[in-house]
Amino acid sequence: MNMSGSKFNPSAVILLSIVVLVSIFRVAAPYSDNFKDIANFSAVGAIALFGGAYFNSSAKAFGFPLLVLLISDIFIAQTSGFGFFYPGWYWTYIAFIAMVFASKLLLNKVNVQNLVLSTIVIVLIHWIVSDISAMYVPGLYPPTLAGFGACLIAAIPFELKFLYGTVIYGTVMFGVMATYPSLSFKKSVKA
Repeated sequence: MNMSGSKFNPSAVILLSIVVLVSIFRVAAPYSDNFKDIANFSAVGAIALFGGAYFNSSAKAFGFPLLVLLISDIFIAQTSGFGFFYPGWYWTYIAFIAMVFASKLLLNKVNVQNLVLSTIVIVLIHWIVSDISAMYVPGLYPPTLAGFGACLIAAIPFELKFLYGTVIYGTVMFGVMATYPSLSFKKSVKA
């Protein structure tokens, strides 16, 4: 008997399962022999897009990508030896909060055009905001506008991997929702 009075919603379980499945790849990545080659090829950007588009609750929309990021950061810290609280770590979390916020605004109606625009916007947010953290690493870049510009240029190969991961994982996640639109409990899906 359900004491809360709400019904079991299979859509919520399926949405959560999709998020968990693609999250496993992010958490398992540090254990790969070629981790440095795939480090930014991640599902977290797609999860931020997906959460903003499909979760009714802001707690879920913001919580899932941040939780995946936190868990994977813990695993990465354990395997890399850098420790969790690297200089400026919070800029990455601020970037993901902004990414989910942008997804909620831009994916009010899920269609290919909005999805492409949202993907570009969140990748740019990730690139610009998360790379502020490099300014906090002593000796890495001078804490100037020119230093930040040099950091952004150096980050392009990593951001391209982030873009590829977001597109590929996003295609899977949004593809499932487009194939089975009855799963959605928030917004209409148009291809």
